[in-house]
Amino acid sequence: MNNQLKKEFKKADVERMRNLIKKDYTAGTKSQTGYKKSSTDYKEGDIWEENGRKWTIKDGIKQNITKFDSAKKASQIPLCCPKCNGSLSFRLSKETYRKSQMCFDCYISFVGELKRAGHLEQYLLAKQKGNAKFFIKALEDKIKEVEQDLDAFFVTEQGDIEEWKSNSSEIKKRYTQELKDTISFLKTKLD
Repeated sequence: MNNQLKKEFKKADVERMRNLIKKDYTAGTKSQTGYKKSSTDYKEGDIWEENGRKWTIKDGIKQNITKFDSAKKASQIPLCCPKCNGSLSFRLSKETYRKSQMCFDCYISFVGELKRAGHLEQYLLAKQKGNAKFFIKALEDKIKEVEQDLDAFFVTEQGDIEEWKSNSSEIKKRYTQELKDTISFLKTKLD
């Protein structure tokens, strides 16, 4: 009997067998030509634009950079207080962290130190002034919004555009004047 193989092995088959024996299961056995997408390797912290979006790599993961990233970061509460490394799982600590960036115990200690030093009234007044300035800015933005909204156009659920006209100019003048009076009153209280 003739023990010869009737079929010859191709070069790719031999390469595949060698790779299997070496336990290199992912090695390729054929070379191909054609289109190859160019890729750029980015490192941790790199920022680039691709397909009209900004991207970065954080902790080894490719992430999209959006305009809401700062809002997300501000709303996140860490596991530990940055001052004392205590837990922020207590309900009052979470609420206090949102306002003062420290846990409830650290805030109580901070307020106690201010009171002993005689600076508590100044601190509370500065907080109130900051809140009033933020409120004034919100009112000024509202005035700009009302002044830009001359005639109202609304889109219904069916997609129709409706134009609503009224004696809005008189109402807007009165409304903006009330807002301006409120702003001037608050500014006099800030001084």
